[in-house]
Formats: sequence, C-alpha cells, structure tokens
Amino acid sequence: MQMLVSNNNEKNNDEVHIPDIPGGASAFEICAKFCYGMTVTLNAYNVVAARCAAEYLEMHEAVEKGNLIYKIEVFLDSTICRSWKDSIIVLQATRSLFPWSEELKVVARCIDSIASRASVEPTKVDWSYSYNRKKLASENGTDPHWNGIQRHITIRKDWWVEDLCELEIDFYKQVIVSIKSKGNMSSDLVGEALKAYALKRLPAFDRDKVHGSEAARKRSLVETIIWLLPSKKGSVSCTFLLKLLKAGILLDICEIAKREIVKRIVVQLDEAAAVDLLMPASVSENGLYDIDLVQNIVHEFLVQEQNARIGHPVVPDGQLPDESRTLASVSSVSYASQLAVANVMDGYLLEIAHDPNLPVAKFIDLAEMLPDTARPVHDGLLSSNRQ
Repeated sequence: MQMLVSNNNEKNNDEVHIPDIPGGASAFEICAKFCYGMTVTLNAYNVVAARCAAEYLEMHEAVEKGNLIYKIEVFLDSTICRSWKDSIIVLQATRSLFPWSEELKVVARCIDSIASRASVEPTKVDWSYSYNRKKLASENGTDPHWNGIQRHITIRKDWWVEDLCELEIDFYKQVIVSIKSKGNMSSDLVGEALKAYALKRLPAFDRDKVHGSEAARKRSLVETIIWLLPSKKGSVSCTFLLKLLKAGILLDICEIAKREIVKRIVVQLDEAAAVDLLMPASVSENGLYDIDLVQNIVHEFLVQEQNARIGHPVVPDGQLPDESRTLASVSSVSYASQLAVANVMDGYLLEIAHDPNLPVAKFIDLAEMLPDTARPVHDGLLSSNRQ
C-alpha cells in the first residue's frame, strides 16, 4: 500500500488506481479498515477475497508484526478448516479468485479439510450437514418402537454425500481423489457418492436439447465420473453404469471413456435389466437402438467367461478336495452368470423386436451369440420371435 502511494506521489497524483486487486472494492475495504485499526469481520464468504487482496498489497509480517495476512491465516486454520460447511463455502469462493487462491494454497487446504472430515467415523460427526434423502426412523423421530427416552442419533455413513453435490466437477473430483487417498472410505460409499452426484448434475435430457458449452460441460462431467468409479466390482450397480453409458453416448464422450465404462458393464452384465440396455442409435442409423454396442458388450462378456474357464480347467480325478471345491465353485458361478445374461438378453430381444427398422439378420445374430447351454428353456426367445 505504501509503495503504491509513494509511486503516485512521485507523479503528483492524489489517486491510487488498483483495478486488478483480487476481490475488488469489498476486499480492499477490509484491508483499508485493518490499516486504520477499524474492526474487521471475517467469515466464510469474504475470507478468500481478503486473503488474496492482502497478498496483493503485501501485508506480510516482514512489514509489521500481526499484519493482516497472519491474522487471516490463523482464522483459516483455526476456524474455516475446522468447519465442514465453511470449508465447502470457502472452496466454492476460491473459483472466482484464481490463480491467487490456488497459489496461496487455500484450495488445497479446503480440499484436505473436506476430505478429512468426510473420512472420519460417523460416530465422531458432531457438526451440521445436509441430508434430505430417505432417513432412518431413528433420525426423523418416527420410530414406532421409541420409548420416549432420549438416545444418541445414529449418523449415516453417507452423511457427507449430499453436501459435496454442491461442488462443481473439478473441485468434486479433487475431493473424491483426496478421500480415496486417505484409505478410510469403502468403495461402496464412494460409488454411492458418485451416483448421487450424477443424478443431481445429469437430469434426464434429450440429445437435441444439449448444445455448445452445456454439452461440453456435461461431457466432461460424465467422463470424470467414469474415471472416478472405484475398481471394486459392485461398488455401483449395473443399472447406474448403463445410465452413465447412455448419457455418454448422447454427449459423445471420448472412446477411451466409453471403453472403460463398457468394460465395467461387462463384469456386471448378469445384474443388468433388459430395458437399461436400450441404448439410443446414432443419428446416422435407421433403427431406434444401438444394437452393435450391445453385441459388443455380449461379445466381451463371452470372452471374459472363456478366459475364466481357461484359467480354471475341469477338475481332474484325484484333485485335492479343497481345490476341487474351489474350481467347482468357479464353474458354478460362471454357469449361473451365463444363465442370468441369457435371461437379460431374451428380455432385450423382446424389447427391440418392436423396432420396425431392425434387420432380421442382426436380430438373429444377437440371439445366437450365447451358447445353447445358457438357455435350458427358450420361452423368452420364443416370445421375442413372435413379436
């Protein structure tokens, strides 16, 4: 500040212009009040702007002990980063103050604070949070077995999920990555969080109604969610994976992301619902549905099953009992998976049979992909043939 005034005095100019100060006039006002010994009120909504403005004005300890930067840093560490809600508010506020907020490590500190609190044991959660989804009876006071005695309310393990849905995808990604790195969060909970975020940020839409920057934003969101998916099988449902794929097709996500989501669907294909496989055809195709994509998914499933059998050959005579049971179990699971997938595919064939533009040859090819052993009875297949 003194340097700016001194430079202006040399030019015989009574006015100091600082149009590029981060945070604008309101942040400068906080700094000016501090210089004049006036009371300054900091909160989650103005602290980032004040911190960046103080850095711009070089209000360091080297200039004067107890300067504004020091006091703001104490406030950030002792108050903001110890509050769940305030850490989220401040993180959101940093966006309009790039690159200052990032260089001053405000972004990193908020992300670490949020991730650390999300990773604590639910029994230790003693701060407020948002939870508008279905609650336990004990949480909303409707438990019919309550005897009137006050008791400790059980905190849900997913208590943190809803508040994080307010973050934009770039910050959300950093928080989820940080949560994963701490190693305290189960894959199922991370999967649940990603599903909640996707449902909030990706409401139903039509291909023709999403254009330009909105399409690019949603495309980036879908691709990011795909990369954040936990590697553990079953951490998200096959239905959710297929919905992600459908959104990805409508938004034209990159091929790498599409292959990744298809790979995950293949592993859980036996859990799919036939209606979820109805992927929209591209604008260049005549049919209603993308049959080639489903054929590719089924093909990858069959390759996976074949590899499983090669890795676990038929048990020879004289095999040790424990090993025999293990191999038989693998074979049984593989067969059960094939039966389930055949049932799904018969339902799918029944759905696509209504498409008047579907080539008969393609229908037959898809119906014949699975081995006969996967269909002990052919009722589902016969039903689709009658359509």
